[in-house]
Amino acid sequence: MYNLTLGVLFALVNFGLFLLCYRMFGRMGLYAWVGVATVLANIQVVKTIEMFGLVMTLGNTIYASIYLTSDLLNEKYGEKAAKKAVWFGFFTLIATTIIMQLVILFDPTETDIAQPSLEALFGLMPQLALGSLCAYLLSQFVDVKIYTWLKKKCPHPNQLWIRNNGSTMISQLLDSLTFCTIAFWGLYPFGVWAEILLTTYLIKFVVSAASTPVLYIARSMKVPEE
Repeated sequence: MYNLTLGVLFALVNFGLFLLCYRMFGRMGLYAWVGVATVLANIQVVKTIEMFGLVMTLGNTIYASIYLTSDLLNEKYGEKAAKKAVWFGFFTLIATTIIMQLVILFDPTETDIAQPSLEALFGLMPQLALGSLCAYLLSQFVDVKIYTWLKKKCPHPNQLWIRNNGSTMISQLLDSLTFCTIAFWGLYPFGVWAEILLTTYLIKFVVSAASTPVLYIARSMKVPEE
C-alpha cells in the first residue's frame, strides 16, 4: 500500500512538473523535458520495487511522460516538431552514457565516497542504454507515425484521447518488449524478467492513459511563444 500511495503521488509530481515546464518555457520546455526525462528514466530503471505483488522497475512514470510530450508536440506543432524531440532525446541519452562511462574510469582518491555508488548506478548503463536507445527510437517514431495517422482519421478536438491512447498502446508494447529483451535478458531469472516485461508495459500504458487529462490541460495552455 505504501508503494501504491507513493506511486500515485510520484505520478502527480511528474505531471505537475511537466505542465510547469511547458507553461514557463513553451515548446523549448518540451524539448528540455524530453532530455531530462530520458536521462532520469534510465537512472530510475535500475531500481526494482514491488507493487500489486509484482516486480517492476522505476522509471516507467517519467518515461511515459516522453510519449505525452511527443504527442503534445505533434498535436500543437506538427509531426516535424515531434520527430525533433525524438532525436533530441536520443542524443541526450548517448551523451550521458559516454560522459558517465568516462567519469567511472577516473581513479578515485582514498577518501572518495562516490565511486562505488556511481559504478552501481551507471555500471549497467551501456546495456541499459543500448536497450533504451533501440526501444526509444523504434517506439517513438512508431508513436509519432500512428499519432499523425490518427490525427487525420480522428481530427476533432474532443478525439484527442483516441489519438493519445491509440498511438501509445502499440508504441509502448514495442518499447517494453525491445527494452526488456536487450537490457534485462539473462540479468534476471526468466520469471522475474517476464514480470518486469508485463508490469513495465502495463504501468507505462496505465500512466499514459491517466495522463490524458494532463494532455488536454497542456493543449489549452497559453505559453510564452504564443
